[in-house]
Amino acid sequence: MSTIVRNVTKFDAAPVAEQVEAQMRLLGRAARKAARALALSSGATRDKALHAAAAAIRAQMPDILAANAQDVADAVARGTAGSFIDRLTLNESRVEAMARGLEEIAALPDPLGKVLASFERPNGLKIERVATPLGVVGVIYESRPNVTADAGGLCLKAGNVAILRGGSESYRSTQAIHACLIEGLRAAGLPEAAISLVPTRDRVAVGFMLAGLDGAIDVIVPRGGKSLVARVQHEARVPVFAHLEGIVHVFIDRAADLDKAKSIVMNGKLRRTGVCGATETLLVDRAVAATHLAPLVKMLLDADCEVRGDAAVQAVDARAKPATEEDWRTEYLDAIISAKVVDGIDAAIDHIETYGSHHTDCIVTEDKATAERFLAEVDSAIVLHNASTQFADGGEFGFGAEIGIATGRMHARGPVGVEQLTSFKYQVRGDGQVRA
Repeated sequence: MSTIVRNVTKFDAAPVAEQVEAQMRLLGRAARKAARALALSSGATRDKALHAAAAAIRAQMPDILAANAQDVADAVARGTAGSFIDRLTLNESRVEAMARGLEEIAALPDPLGKVLASFERPNGLKIERVATPLGVVGVIYESRPNVTADAGGLCLKAGNVAILRGGSESYRSTQAIHACLIEGLRAAGLPEAAISLVPTRDRVAVGFMLAGLDGAIDVIVPRGGKSLVARVQHEARVPVFAHLEGIVHVFIDRAADLDKAKSIVMNGKLRRTGVCGATETLLVDRAVAATHLAPLVKMLLDADCEVRGDAAVQAVDARAKPATEEDWRTEYLDAIISAKVVDGIDAAIDHIETYGSHHTDCIVTEDKATAERFLAEVDSAIVLHNASTQFADGGEFGFGAEIGIATGRMHARGPVGVEQLTSFKYQVRGDGQVRA
């Protein structure tokens, strides 16, 4: 690992655009070459690499934590926001979760070669739709060093090559984790270029990735703040799996159980405020505002969560601040929540459709018919009934991990796991048929 770090440091000493371009083109060519080898590898071989990488992460935990401590110290010195520091920080349990995530990915069925559909034509042609890798996946992410393991592991399981570009703020952590993934590839006899790390902090490297590296990259996955995702969606010349932001709602219906509502809202907002599934807006049915609103608002305020609300919310607790129009459109990623009283499910759905980002939304109710209507009519990638919005996570879906959450409507939607990182081809078997 020390050799890698020395070479990268030397390269970064003079970040010239031409040097970065040459380095990135070499990276792209190596990735494309590795893609064929990986697509032809067996599921058992890829699983061996994942298990070996998990073992390396556990063995190298002290080095990973030491590297992360330096990254965090630098971020704190720059006056970085607390929610960002939380996303950046690793501890023993989070490192163990990375290792366990790789093992969970390895335990998933091999998605490649799976027959998705089969049929026979009247002329005797037998046609099968078969799962194949996407190819080379470029992943651009900020702050969260665990994405290195998640993205690398998921791409590997699906037979894809990954080109990873972590944030400059997590540079040391990312290098330490990537070194463990390389150990896994070596142990399984797979090409090291199967999981490549962009060896520079220079932002110009992102531009080369978005241009596709001379056709080497097949799809881009951005995972980070609004400005990063917006740039990727605007500039990318290859397909993108992304969500711009997570403006996540919880609607407390007139048939909601108050204790259940309190538990769901508390967890959804404050378990981890910096994740994209964190609740950002609380909507309460006017029919239960007299019984449910004050306890919910007081609970949040007592937990040091700032509440920005409409007149009804401000009336139940003087500590609540007035909400502006902008608050309904804001992803806080912090201990702040907007709150509003609405006139039933119709108004709740209308608010979500007007201000939401089609990421994750929840209804709390004991009325099954109302719940089913909400699940059917809210057009978000993830819609929940009586469950915390923080379940918006590929690991919680049983995917082992996720490379991100997609809110578009093409190819992948919701947590992007192993199955979403595959494409397909048609295998057609005949016996001399020709077309008239």
